[in-house]
Formats: sequence, C-alpha cells, structure tokens
Amino acid sequence: MLAIITILFPVWAIVCSIVAFCFPQPFVLLKPSIVPLLTFIMFSMGLTLTPADFRRALTRPKAMGLGVAVQYIMMPAAAYWLSRLLGLPGDLVVGMVLVGSVAGGTASNVITYLAKGDVALSITMTLLSTLLSVLVTPYLTLLYVGQTVPVPASAMLLSIAKMVVIPLLSGLFINRVLGERRHRIEPWLPFLSMVAIVTIIAIVVALNQANLTQVGPLVFVAVILHNGFGLGVGYAAARLVGFDGKIARTIAIEVGMQNSGLGVALASQYFAPLATLPGAVFSIWHNISGSVLAGLWSRADKQQNEAQPR
Repeated sequence: MLAIITILFPVWAIVCSIVAFCFPQPFVLLKPSIVPLLTFIMFSMGLTLTPADFRRALTRPKAMGLGVAVQYIMMPAAAYWLSRLLGLPGDLVVGMVLVGSVAGGTASNVITYLAKGDVALSITMTLLSTLLSVLVTPYLTLLYVGQTVPVPASAMLLSIAKMVVIPLLSGLFINRVLGERRHRIEPWLPFLSMVAIVTIIAIVVALNQANLTQVGPLVFVAVILHNGFGLGVGYAAARLVGFDGKIARTIAIEVGMQNSGLGVALASQYFAPLATLPGAVFSIWHNISGSVLAGLWSRADKQQNEAQPR
C-alpha cells in the first residue's frame, strides 16, 4: 500500500498545489516547517546511504563535471534566449537569467531520492555547483544582463550545512548504529519523504499565491520550457557520453532544478520587483515537474523489477 501511494507522488503534488492555491492561509501558517521538513528528508536519505556511496560519487568526476558544465553553460543561455524569443520585457529577462545562473537547489536531492537516482552523486553535485556559484553566478549575470550581483556564499554554505550536511551525517550515523535493524523502517522512508516534499510544495504555492495571480501566461510558458529544457538536455547529455539511466536521471534533475529561492532573493535586492516573478514560478513548477518525473521513473523501476524472473 505504501509503495502504491508513493508511486502516485505526482498526483498528490498537483492536487495539493491546487488546494494550496485556492485555500492558501492554512499552508501559509506552515511556513516555519519548511526547514524542519527538508531536514527530516535529508536525515531519511542518510538512513539509506553509507560512506561508500559518497566515495563512489567522488570517483565519478566526469559525471560531476558534465552536470555542472551543462548547468552553468546551457541553463543561463536557454533562459536568455527563451525570454527573447517569447518577447518578455527586460525585468522578466533578468529574472529568468538569474534563475538560470544560480546553483542547483537542495530540492534536487529529494527528487533524485524519490526518482531512484544516485543520491550521493546528487548531493555532491549540489555542493560543487554551490561553491562554484560564488564566482560563476556574478559573471553570468554580468554577461547576460550587464550587471554583476554578489552571491551570499557564507549564508548559502551555512544553509546547506544546516539543511543537508548535518542531518545527512546524522542519518549515516544512525544507519551504522542500527545495522540490519534499519530494514524495518526503510519501507516507510520514501513515503514519509513524499509527504514532506508535497507539504513543502503546497506551502511554496500558498506563499506565492499573490505573485501567481499577477504573472502573465508567457512567464509560465518561459519557466516550463526552461525547466523542461534543463531536464531534457541534462538527461540527453549524460546518455550521449555513456552514463547509465540512474546517473542520467541524477544529472537531469540536478541541471533542471535550480536554487530558485536564491534567484528570487538576488532579483528582489538588485533589480525591479517584476524580476522576482520567474524565480517564484520556477520554485513551484520545478518541484511539480520533478515530482512527475520521479513518479514516472519510480513506477518504471517497479514494473521492471516485477517483470524480472525470480
């Protein structure tokens, strides 16, 4: 039963998004729970991982390099040219470029986990792209927009430490302590993580409800195309260089899911209010599209496993 409910993850994400948009207030009140929910998800991931998983991820510099290169070369370029092709005004172009120029977001780690990707590789790539963003994001913003923006490196790294590294290490430690007894709780972890990420999506929708009512359809089109391009080019690039499906999924999700919250923060601080809208829409849409992909990939794995002779 838990597996069936978890496979329907994209359905719950879409339904809860609609409910949160129509009745935002109860979800707005849950805003303080976003960080604890993310922390719980990362802790749950840690329970399923071992130090060997991260050692294996570090032996794949080609995968990490490919993912980061595609992210920082293709995503800002796609954001700029899609905006121009769709005729978006200047402030919205800025917002799109900012979203395309930031690092991968921690939500990508969650979606990778639910999509049966390589979680250790995903987390390692997120950390790498975050470190590089200190130099790369200001340069890309200058290149495409003509104005540089300082990236709050220390705040970003502290946030990752609190929401990703510490709970993940705690999960790894508990995993080691429990040993074989962890198998009793493992079936519950994907389900509980799904509930947590769906709740986060609903909260994000509720918090951005006012912005969403002001956004024109072209912004939605631009964000959907941008995110879809990232997911598609990330997967295609990984397969073209010979990586298996699991790593290709991981790179696709890492490229397609951006730290849009940072994009919104930078836009609000250095540009016009209109520039924050693409990031706000992206923060909602990439979670929904990622949820759909995770559900499809997870279901495909389940069907493949059931088809294998026993």
